[in-house]
Amino acid sequence: MTPSQIDLIQDSFRKVVPIADQAAGLFYGRLFEIAPQVKPLFKGDITTQGKKLMTTLGVVVAGLRDLPAIVPAAETLARRHVDYGVKAEHYAPVGAALLWTLEQGLGDAFTPEVKAAWTDAYALLSSVMISAAEAPVAAQ
Repeated sequence: MTPSQIDLIQDSFRKVVPIADQAAGLFYGRLFEIAPQVKPLFKGDITTQGKKLMTTLGVVVAGLRDLPAIVPAAETLARRHVDYGVKAEHYAPVGAALLWTLEQGLGDAFTPEVKAAWTDAYALLSSVMISAAEAPVAAQ
């Protein structure tokens, strides 16, 4: 990721923070619409889950300039998600729901450049998470 992409992500996320609860609701609504098979994986209160999602996104976005610091946390999160039933094929609809949510929340500020930056960031982090989730337990 380039410094310019990181700036775009961080600047756009600052615009999402004030509507975080609404964004989380949009995200899960869209996710369950395009991937209804994942809905049973969410056992708890979806509002609480939404707050966790937005907090985690905030940490990741803030840490993009220091990927070596956030990669271990992403790997741990991925391994924990395996216990919830998350599979590699679930990452694509999550990414699609995230981009859709950002587009809805940011409107005209969701430019092609912002979309490309978020797409690259999600591709990078989801590949790290998928690799961690699929790694043999002994190697972790």
